Amino acid sequence: MSLARLDRMAHDLPAVIGPDGWTTWASLTARVDRKTLASWVGTGRLQRIRPGVYALPSLAADWRVRVEAVVRTSGAVVSHRTALSLWDLLPPRPAAALHLTVPVTRSGRGTDGVVVHRTRDLDDAVRRVDGLPVTSVERSVVDAWGHPDGVPRSELRAAAIDAVRRRLCSPSDLVREIERRPCLPGRAALLSLVGLLADGCRSELEIWGCLHVLRGPGMPTFTLQRPVTVAGERFVLDAACEDVLLAVEMDGASFHGSRQQRERDIRRDALLATVGWQTLRFGYRRMTSAPDACRRDIRAAYAARRRLMGLDGER
Repeated sequence: MSLARLDRMAHDLPAVIGPDGWTTWASLTARVDRKTLASWVGTGRLQRIRPGVYALPSLAADWRVRVEAVVRTSGAVVSHRTALSLWDLLPPRPAAALHLTVPVTRSGRGTDGVVVHRTRDLDDAVRRVDGLPVTSVERSVVDAWGHPDGVPRSELRAAAIDAVRRRLCSPSDLVREIERRPCLPGRAALLSLVGLLADGCRSELEIWGCLHVLRGPGMPTFTLQRPVTVAGERFVLDAACEDVLLAVEMDGASFHGSRQQRERDIRRDALLATVGWQTLRFGYRRMTSAPDACRRDIRAAYAARRRLMGLDGER
């Protein structure tokens, strides 16, 4: 490369860095002299984001740029809470350490802001998100559960529920991962949660309703997430008592509070009624503050439906 070209590049830093907005010390020093590099860093035109890795100031604080730079220069796989953020199951935490996993044959030594884990069976768990190697959703959930690194347990529960609801993994996938970890911290609690997900719960409200309302004393048997098709439209009932066509819907305030959603609920319940289903709706506040009253309403509706259908021998 000519001296004139190098001189122009010295004044065109983005061209030196490249389209990713970051590069390595080795790449930089192959194109410009060390004095120029030191000048860029000293004047703030270039920022060091990890040992041997530099980025443009406008991108140095970007969480995804930082993840990409660390992964590309380490050859490791994104894992634990960092992987859950790449899967959009946890919000990124720019100030938190990045978690990576490498084969057991490699060093587990990390650097500032990077935690490296070692494992014997990494290859079968590697997926790709935006071109980056990342552990599978089920592996990421279980890894983060055992090593939360400051993530509240409630957020990890929400990540597991969201992963199953979005079909990024199945409850059986999670069970297989858990079975590999007999000493996993909090193992019993995670297995309990996955069991409820396997039963069909898809939100914390549905889990509450299942444990404290639907499975209460004297309650009929319900099937969770029961699909019903009416006039070509497919609906999924939160809970369904098949023998009397009784549906129970558990309405979260944030989703069912709008006028438009209430109108959709009314239409949905009316359509279900045309094929024989009666729908009972319980909001978050009533279900969590008065579960006994909710159970009484359900038992009363169930008994009335049995009489209506002649299932008690009455006409």
